[in-house]
Amino acid sequence: MSAPTATTPSGDIEHLAGLPTARVRKPGQWAATAVIVLLLLSLLFSVARNDNMGWDTVGEHLFSGDILRGVGTTLLLSTICMVLATILGIVVAVMRTSDNRLLSTAASLYLWFFRGTPLLVQLVFWFNLALVFPKLGPAIFLGESAGGVDTNLAIDWFTAAVLGFTLHESAYMSEIVRGGFLSVDRGQTEAAEALGMTGAQSLRRVLLPQALRVIVPPSMNQFVNLLKATSLVAFISGQDLLSSVQHIYAVNFQVIPLLIVASIWYLLLVSLATLGQRGLEKRLNQGYGQVTSKGSAR
Repeated sequence: MSAPTATTPSGDIEHLAGLPTARVRKPGQWAATAVIVLLLLSLLFSVARNDNMGWDTVGEHLFSGDILRGVGTTLLLSTICMVLATILGIVVAVMRTSDNRLLSTAASLYLWFFRGTPLLVQLVFWFNLALVFPKLGPAIFLGESAGGVDTNLAIDWFTAAVLGFTLHESAYMSEIVRGGFLSVDRGQTEAAEALGMTGAQSLRRVLLPQALRVIVPPSMNQFVNLLKATSLVAFISGQDLLSSVQHIYAVNFQVIPLLIVASIWYLLLVSLATLGQRGLEKRLNQGYGQVTSKGSAR
């Protein structure tokens, strides 16, 4: 009796690859998808037909002048603070990675303070700085008799917001930038030093360009958070999007419809920021291979 012979020789990868593949049936996933879609459609239908949502009021105020001015202020405040926070974050990150112990310690203290203090507390503090320093300038160091600018005139709600958001965000941005620096192989900076580059030249031409691919995704995440966090200026008499909404529903008492208006604009701004992030990442990843949505190159 002869032993049975194998019809498919082992190691014949091409033969195995040519075999038809059976589609795996997943009835549980299909059932779960159907239930989720059904629940979602039911919820949307219920919300759309609910008179308490005030869709007429939403349509009336969605593009009103007060709302559009609030959207513009929110966008302007977020952009200014993000640019300043990024610049300051790079400076603090360079200090933190410096071999100079004094600079490194100062940067660590900066992070400790501005990451440890609640953002709302910082905003309220800067808005009420006149309680500590009635005048800015020489008066801070030499007393009020030395003269200076009236603090209440110099720091309005917008200036206080720029100070609060910039200092707070820069602390987080510095750690993001430092993470980008650490992702660059040390041999790159050693090669730059061997070529005779100064520290600043190495930072500008070698370290930062290579670290940007790592820095951009979390930075854009910080920008999205900042867009929404600007609503905190409502506590210091701000005039951003949420403040505009609050001023309107304080008069007509249409709270829910006006909050829907604010939510629609915030979602739109975040969507635009997300599209910008994808475009920027695509540009920075040129030459590194196509990057999947999960972040891996292929």
